[in-house]
Amino acid sequence: MKFAFTDEQQMLQDTTNAFLSAKADSSSLRAVLASETGFDESLWQTICTDMYWQGVAVPESAGGLGLGGVELAIIAESAGEALLASPFFAVSQSVLALRECADSDAAQSLYEAILEGEIVALAGTSARADWSDVGVVAKHEAGQWVLSGESRFVPYGHAASPLLIAAQLKGSEGASQLGLFVIDAEASGVSVHRTPTMDQSRPMATVTLDAAKVDNAACLSSDAAEALDTVLAMSRILTAADQVGVAQASLDSSVAYTSERVQFDRTIASFQAIKHKAADMMLKVESARSLVYYAACIVDAWYEGSADRSTLIEASLMASACAGDAAFFNAGSGIQMHGGVGITEEYDIQLYFKRARSTESYLGRPSEMREQLAVMLLDGVDS
Repeated sequence: MKFAFTDEQQMLQDTTNAFLSAKADSSSLRAVLASETGFDESLWQTICTDMYWQGVAVPESAGGLGLGGVELAIIAESAGEALLASPFFAVSQSVLALRECADSDAAQSLYEAILEGEIVALAGTSARADWSDVGVVAKHEAGQWVLSGESRFVPYGHAASPLLIAAQLKGSEGASQLGLFVIDAEASGVSVHRTPTMDQSRPMATVTLDAAKVDNAACLSSDAAEALDTVLAMSRILTAADQVGVAQASLDSSVAYTSERVQFDRTIASFQAIKHKAADMMLKVESARSLVYYAACIVDAWYEGSADRSTLIEASLMASACAGDAAFFNAGSGIQMHGGVGITEEYDIQLYFKRARSTESYLGRPSEMREQLAVMLLDGVDS
């Protein structure tokens, strides 16, 4: 399979890299890490007005660009390489969820809010490898929905105004299925708190609902299990693209450091052991990048109707497993190549290590991805 960016995609990559080089340097990142929100709100608004990243995946019919997985992956990879602290992933994840729901006035209102720069976050995971057992329950009582429970590790949930909530629907006869709801973060019964995590460049939140009530129009889907499976697969692909960026930056910064560090009257980059380690890191990142863009192409094929859900999920598992390993290996190797100073605050490699470690376990660890992939591939095969 031969893959190459189109002229438009190459232009998107070039403009994205140029923008991030100018706006998202290491010093600005360190400044926002100490802030209350964990990101630069003015930078996000600049991204929305100048770059229009929030509208990349929004359908053209709703006022967006109507682009797909490859374009999202291009931005996500560059964001990972720059360690961009912004709600891009959270908003993109919400857009992908809305695209899997039937058109409605509520969905259209959310698209409009997103295009205007509002942050919409999807609360659907408790850092499990699947969303079959979400932490929120919804009951239909007296013509309205009542939501109770807790959803953890919600990207930028503390900064979101509307929240998309995945909930287990409980029927009068004990039957249950998944639904997707929209609720205001300031509504009665809703509590959102930022959660301290290892990776401060990608803040998370815990959403707690205590008999929070919404009307019927707030239910975007009452049969959202397959849609959420699809969104989970696409979220893994976006996370994997971010991890490829982290792996690439870890390699580049480590090579740059070893090319300057002198030991025994020669740069340590000239040592054979360092060369071998750098070669291993390059192999990791290139292998992961190939799988990520293959998976991104499958996302586009899904939207075109030429790929089924099973193929999409399979591609996401492969990309997630490979990119998760690559980011963690490269960041860890980078710290070793930096020596003792690598883990200190003065050097950026420790920031990449934290991002790699946190994203490695987000939405399922690589070992879990491989296990799920093995089940899919071997299902029905005689032992």
